[in-house]
Amino acid sequence: MTTEISGISLPSQTGSGTPRWSAEIRREDDALEQLADEWDGLAARCATATPFQAACWLASWWRQYGTPGGLVLILVRRDERLVGAAALQRRGPFGGLTNLGAGLVDFTDVLLDDSCADRAAAELAAALPLHRPWHSLELREVHPEAAVQQVYRHWRGRGHRFEDSLCQYLPAVPMDELLKRLPGKTAQRSRVKLRKNAEVGVQVLTTAAEEVPEVVRELLRLHFEQWQERGITPEHRTERFAAHLTDSTRGLVASGRAALHRFVLDGELVAVNLVLLCPSFGGLYMYGATPVLRERVDIAGLLFGAALDEVRAADIPVLSLLRGQEPYKQRWRPDQRTNQRLVLGPGRLAPWAAARAVRVRVRLALVHQLRTRMPGLKRALLARMRG
Repeated sequence: MTTEISGISLPSQTGSGTPRWSAEIRREDDALEQLADEWDGLAARCATATPFQAACWLASWWRQYGTPGGLVLILVRRDERLVGAAALQRRGPFGGLTNLGAGLVDFTDVLLDDSCADRAAAELAAALPLHRPWHSLELREVHPEAAVQQVYRHWRGRGHRFEDSLCQYLPAVPMDELLKRLPGKTAQRSRVKLRKNAEVGVQVLTTAAEEVPEVVRELLRLHFEQWQERGITPEHRTERFAAHLTDSTRGLVASGRAALHRFVLDGELVAVNLVLLCPSFGGLYMYGATPVLRERVDIAGLLFGAALDEVRAADIPVLSLLRGQEPYKQRWRPDQRTNQRLVLGPGRLAPWAAARAVRVRVRLALVHQLRTRMPGLKRALLARMRG
């Protein structure tokens, strides 16, 4: 039973000696901050949780991008212990819901306690506020093995699945083993580049949490320098993105869920790289490097090598290149998996969810045409079509 009374949860009635299950919906704009410790405690017990489900990342994103009054947190408890949670936001005036993060999130998910994940998923599905024919829920960038896939399986209404962004992965093994994935001549050229990088003598420094604001400013400055002639993502130039990246990175670094690397050559900062960390993968999220550095080192190899060392030191099994098919990623012959987009609606008669699914299908078809028939269009147009 889901109860919403001023943010207070009322437990379901159960027999003596059996677990008490309850669900509540919280809508206060600062609810993520209020629940931060409890939220992150659940994240630590959820095998699929990524840094994008951390309380600091979600709360930071909401402060900069959220619409006041639009936050919807669904919480499931077992004997007062938080065992299921979803962070959603309202979309439009007709009861639509979607995930937090928009285009900045590489993996959307809910949190389920591993000790009771199936039951928690069922309770979370039952608690989704999708009761009217015009209600719908759309979740972007869902990993095929995400916890929310269990919620989807328990959903008794209408559901639709579509392909979303392509993500790429590599095993976190020593560099010599990764080079074996490459064709002979390519591997040989890569070894030469790596030796040259080592000879140049770039220092790799790890950033402490209190240093994050200054280093993030440098990251964005170098990112602008790097991409200004090739077209930078417009959102990366905004103050709200800078504020979100600073706040979320500071929290992630402090909790060991991110590493911010500084690369120093001849006493000058020449590159910064942000690596996300969780038990299942380490991911290269964003970097910036001075263009002059390309004349002396292989930038992609330099950043990749430092990220690989960080991930292996943490005993993380996979290095994720996250979303996108940039050429520097293809160089390593990564394994590929496609995220999914989930659309849910209430019951068999869910016209708004069905209509949303049709719009998604049409939009994805247009994106495919742009990719295959019109590769010369600017990325900004493609990003607008994907939105």
